[in-house]
Amino acid sequence: MEKFISVFDMFKIGVGPSSSHTLGPWLAAKHMIKRISAVSDVKNINALHVYLYGSLAKTGKGHGTDTAILMGLQGEDPVTTDTRLIAQKVQNIKEQQTILLDGVHSIQFDYNNHLVFLKDKSLPYHPNAMQFVVEFKDAVKTFTYYSVGGGFIETEASEDGLELGHLIEDKKETNIEVPFNFFSTNDLIHWCIKTGLPISDIVKENEKQLHTEQALEEGLDRLWKTMLDCIYKGVHAEGILPGGLQVHRRAHDLNAKLLKKEIQANKSSVESNLEGDTATNLDSNHLEQWMQQIQSGGADFTYILDWVSCFALAVNEENASFGRVVTAPTNGAAGVIPAVLMYAINFCNKGSQQDIHRFLLTANAIGILFKNGATISAAMGGCQAEIGVSSAMAAAGLTELLGGNQRQVLMAGEIAMEHHLGLTCDPVGGLVQIPCIERNTMGAIKAITAAQLALQSKPDYALVSLDKVIHTMWQTALDMNVKYKETADGGLATQIPIGLAEC
Repeated sequence: MEKFISVFDMFKIGVGPSSSHTLGPWLAAKHMIKRISAVSDVKNINALHVYLYGSLAKTGKGHGTDTAILMGLQGEDPVTTDTRLIAQKVQNIKEQQTILLDGVHSIQFDYNNHLVFLKDKSLPYHPNAMQFVVEFKDAVKTFTYYSVGGGFIETEASEDGLELGHLIEDKKETNIEVPFNFFSTNDLIHWCIKTGLPISDIVKENEKQLHTEQALEEGLDRLWKTMLDCIYKGVHAEGILPGGLQVHRRAHDLNAKLLKKEIQANKSSVESNLEGDTATNLDSNHLEQWMQQIQSGGADFTYILDWVSCFALAVNEENASFGRVVTAPTNGAAGVIPAVLMYAINFCNKGSQQDIHRFLLTANAIGILFKNGATISAAMGGCQAEIGVSSAMAAAGLTELLGGNQRQVLMAGEIAMEHHLGLTCDPVGGLVQIPCIERNTMGAIKAITAAQLALQSKPDYALVSLDKVIHTMWQTALDMNVKYKETADGGLATQIPIGLAEC
């Protein structure tokens, strides 16, 4: 069902490593507990079993699905929770064999028996399915949820009136009337021609039906600050990523190399600023100085290319480490849009607050078209639905910032996706590390290339429209073998020998 999707639906602040396998299940578990609290009392719960199906079961441990559900059941908020304490909280549940529902009601919970990975079973509606079987004092009820990509969750019909296919977290917002609703590029161009507004302003006017202009600006600033903090934290973090693959962080060393200096002298200062859970309290002077250093390095092609890669690596290394990121539109593709926006800021002189807002709003328009017309879920469409969509969104945002007209903006999105068609999702070990982290660098570079091609082209002569490429992506998704859709059952995932006991 086509719905209006707010920029704050498409871009969600949350915890890595996966929007569909981590953030979505976290929100589902949290919503289920709230759902019970609205009509009863969580203290009436005697026991609880969780069943994971399909892709959630096959790569759930590598993507932290179990961790996310345990955190959600306890009422933790992925936006504000201290990510440094997550591992210890989960360990406490496992050792004590109890869980504190919504932070107030303790019940027995044996991790090995009460949270079950059904790897050989799937539910028909979506591969990312989970069921919560709740034993009350006088009844047993089953709550079924689906994590459909980008942190969006849906539920089946129930006595509380929530219906299958309804975006339950955003019920109020998705049903609101907006002045310029659009579900195709033709709709979007129609409004642009009729109003004379750029795509970013079309989206902005829609958003103003949900938020005051001040709230909208503050929310967009918060999104960008979270992205920037994630990049900065990522380029200063060293070590090996969790999960057992022994993947080394690379953004740190690349950052130091590009700055052409040893960072040891400033290391203690940086580390003291990175001690917190998020980089929220980072000294703005450090960030500003770092950005100035980047900009002072010149405009050599390889220099810019390396920095774009560094930005993307930094975000997705943080994501793989259960750090705080922004879905853009997913966690697995979270590095593309920040990397391209950093390119615009540092190498195109497009760093004003207005520029950043325009970029995010324009990107959101493209995300809406893909979400409604195809999918942003790798479990449904492979990695074309993640990296491909994020690259298309970034290309469109960059094109508007660089002076492209509305048709060129849409053309850039089309070009970016056209060259991601058929991209499979085959995470080695069920982790978002290989090939996922590097894949974000490729998506960012393709987005910049797509923007430049669109700016040098006449869209009237283009044979392939964005609508056509969206339709093609969806058809490709339907034709794609399920083993190439975030299951770790095909592709690279089966070619790399690993010593992990379980994905």
